[in-house]
Amino acid sequence: MATFKNIVAIDWRAGPDRIYFFFKDTDTYSRYNIADRSIPDMYPAPVKGNWKGFEPYARYLRFGFTTTSLGKGLFDDSDIAWLFYYQGDTPMVCAYDQDTDNAAAFYKVADSIWAPILPYFDNIVAGTWLQISGHPFLFRFLLNNGHFLSFDYSDNKKLAYKAITNSSMRGLEPYKHRIITAAQNDRAFADSYWYIFLTDNKYLVYNIQKGWVEGGLRNINDLTWPGLLRGQ
Repeated sequence: MATFKNIVAIDWRAGPDRIYFFFKDTDTYSRYNIADRSIPDMYPAPVKGNWKGFEPYARYLRFGFTTTSLGKGLFDDSDIAWLFYYQGDTPMVCAYDQDTDNAAAFYKVADSIWAPILPYFDNIVAGTWLQISGHPFLFRFLLNNGHFLSFDYSDNKKLAYKAITNSSMRGLEPYKHRIITAAQNDRAFADSYWYIFLTDNKYLVYNIQKGWVEGGLRNINDLTWPGLLRGQ
């Protein structure tokens, strides 16, 4: 049976909502269409020839997420995938413009708006733009050491480092050391879900607005994620 490992998931918000999965061991990727819950037969496909400007760095991708019209002079009207990776020993981030399907800019993390997360860079495995009521510029990052970061760009770049507990992220604590990657489904007229992928081909559905895991531990297979394990 194929094993879900060494994978990075990225949400995509330009046009139809999607989740992209980068398979770093093979330098390939897949596109999951949220609307019809499917991965087209053409995937996995090689990164080479796609992901213009970012393709040389995809093997080194660590985590990423999307912002839409973030404001504050940061690609104000664009859907941007922030792709975090290493270039040699240097933590980097690529601002990938989803509207033009091209890398728009590259920054050292230390010189970017994400500089406050730098001390935790090696431990971060996933991030997302929460967009919860009253906190339009709040981001959350999951770490591989049983903790998470809350980063509020609008509140003087406030950063909080907290343990994953039953009170801080209800339902996630038993699995906090098994997290591989995660990606958000930003549902327009309902609560947003954060799909958190774990070792042993399992995943969780975390309700962002309610702050808890819904439905318990689930299996990654062709019923829940059709085509995701294809070719792995």
